[in-house]
Amino acid sequence: MNPTNPMTPLNIDTTKPHSARMYDYYLGGKDHYQVDEEAAAHVMAVFPGVKTCARENRSFMHRATRWLAGEAGIRQFLDIGTGIPTAPNLHQVAQSVAPDARVVYADNDPIVLAYAQALLNGTPEGRTTYIQADVREPERILGAAELHETLDLSKPVALSMNALFHFIPDHDKPYDIVRQLMDPLPSGSYLILTHCTPDFAPETWARVVDVYRQGGIPAQVRSRNEVEVFFEGLELIEPGVAEPHLWRPDGERALDSADVSFWVGVARKP
Repeated sequence: MNPTNPMTPLNIDTTKPHSARMYDYYLGGKDHYQVDEEAAAHVMAVFPGVKTCARENRSFMHRATRWLAGEAGIRQFLDIGTGIPTAPNLHQVAQSVAPDARVVYADNDPIVLAYAQALLNGTPEGRTTYIQADVREPERILGAAELHETLDLSKPVALSMNALFHFIPDHDKPYDIVRQLMDPLPSGSYLILTHCTPDFAPETWARVVDVYRQGGIPAQVRSRNEVEVFFEGLELIEPGVAEPHLWRPDGERALDSADVSFWVGVARKP
């Protein structure tokens, strides 16, 4: 693959906020525009814990990936809704445990494509590639040549979808999307999924959702019961669907659940 150079002109709309660029802002990144900062400021005004929320979600992804590459022995990862590269990226975490790990990234944001080079600098033993595709078209992802050139779908794959489905409303059939993506993966594959929730602060999250929608970004947060539906038919790894900082933590941290406001889970396909 010949990744696009960051300086290559792309169809990036800087007149309205974008969820990936706002997330980059929350994480302290630099790949966002004034319109994203302004929208993020509106979110922070109603939900001051949003940076904690983003940080803990990212920390969970790192721990889950290390667990999958280490204890579970997974060597293939499909990460959809990748977002703007923020080191360490998933391939860097996986390949730090298993240098031969192979990772396919997929996203539909032009700015992610612009910085795809950062997602391709893996180990010599492993391999990484990037697919420009929308999760709402799972058949396009599953049929991509880059996917089949990089992963062997006869062997277990970890399907990673972090902080993605709260931007996929019910009318886009998010549960069907997950099933379509998991169906062709063999027994022993895993699903890693994280999702914002209103469970701990419903009034606050109603306002957060409103900020995103006013910016033209579809948003729909879901309860724990609704998040658990994503894992139906799979075997949840302990501690099951949990708050991110409580999923196999690597240290004790005193956090307010309302500041984190995420449900996360890792589950194995039997």
